[in-house]
Amino acid sequence: MNIKDITARAKDAARITKNLSLDIRNGVLLQFAANLRNHADQIISANQMDLKNAHENGMKESFVDRLRLTERSIEAIAQGIEQTAALADPIGITLEDRILDNGLHLMKKSCAIGVIGIIFESRPNVCADCAALTFKSGNTCILKGGKDSYHSCVAIVEAMHDALQKYGITKDAVILLKHPNHEETQAWISDRNSMDLLIPRGSARLIRSVVDHAKVPVIETGAGICHVYVDETADPDMATDIVINAKCQRPSVCNAMETLLVQESAAEKLLPVIASALQQHGVRVYADHKACSIIPWFLPGNEENWNTEYNDLIMNAVIVKNVQEAVEHIENHGTHHSESIVSNDVNAVSYFMNNVDSACIYHNASTRFTDGFEFGLGAEIGISTQKMHARGPMGLQALTTVTYHLEGNGEIRK
Repeated sequence: MNIKDITARAKDAARITKNLSLDIRNGVLLQFAANLRNHADQIISANQMDLKNAHENGMKESFVDRLRLTERSIEAIAQGIEQTAALADPIGITLEDRILDNGLHLMKKSCAIGVIGIIFESRPNVCADCAALTFKSGNTCILKGGKDSYHSCVAIVEAMHDALQKYGITKDAVILLKHPNHEETQAWISDRNSMDLLIPRGSARLIRSVVDHAKVPVIETGAGICHVYVDETADPDMATDIVINAKCQRPSVCNAMETLLVQESAAEKLLPVIASALQQHGVRVYADHKACSIIPWFLPGNEENWNTEYNDLIMNAVIVKNVQEAVEHIENHGTHHSESIVSNDVNAVSYFMNNVDSACIYHNASTRFTDGFEFGLGAEIGISTQKMHARGPMGLQALTTVTYHLEGNGEIRK
């Protein structure tokens, strides 16, 4: 792999994509969605190769779950791409329009960023989402997926390339890297001229490695130690439904709950109800001393557990004195991703919503809604847990920057 040649091709393509009409960009996306549906059998067949390798390599079931594609999941991907196509154009928007004191006419406009690199692990749907969002926003992308999902990603990118070619657009608008070694990857992310923005999606370990070694701008995404806090005013049935959904609906994803916090005054009433439902779903629970004294089958937990993103049917349970202590626990052990409070106490809810420092904060709802499709963004490039440029599910607007257009009539600065 000659990374300099690849990045040069992506940059050349970016000069084209940023000037494509909205109709052409939307047309490509609609064709991409159609190709995914029409070639679902081939994509699933490629995915089966990846799944076979994962099983032979002894991968955990939670890993296999993130890797697996089905007709239903491919349909969901296609719908997300169509939703992206239906969204307003994010580029060319006039954000400011004013006359300066010096006589210049200033117009601040949104524009494409350029070449965006995405490093991800085992989820092939990331490949489709990123291809669609970067293209709609006038950018090009270089995708580096994990070797575990490579066959699936090749099939998905081929569907995108076919759509691009039908509209006479170069395939270099979406480039999938083929198994670069460690040295090649490090050279890529260390070259300031290789891309305009780098977005890692995956484990906390992957994200930290990219942040530590990259010399191009990076947006941190993904790592999710998410919490649900249940207080003494919570409806037991609602609390149980939210906890089960947040943990069990899809435990392998970053917006799944990892730690349940329960107010001490209601623990003996609420915890047995919630624990019974968790046990029925086969969830292993690590807990503090107080929770273990109430639920005998809970396992003793510690600080290491509170700091762990399981991505599995494993979680923590911690009893806290009040909402203030719950917020303090989240601040000490969370990743600024998604947190929820289940409560009917207006004051407690207000304190939680105004003091938790996370991208998404919920009241009486599951953390599983932190998702680009659910937020009406079409899809997502990732869920940003940082504060600069973008935060939370990143859609089209997060993939644009600004440019200042200034019109004059011979003005010179004195």
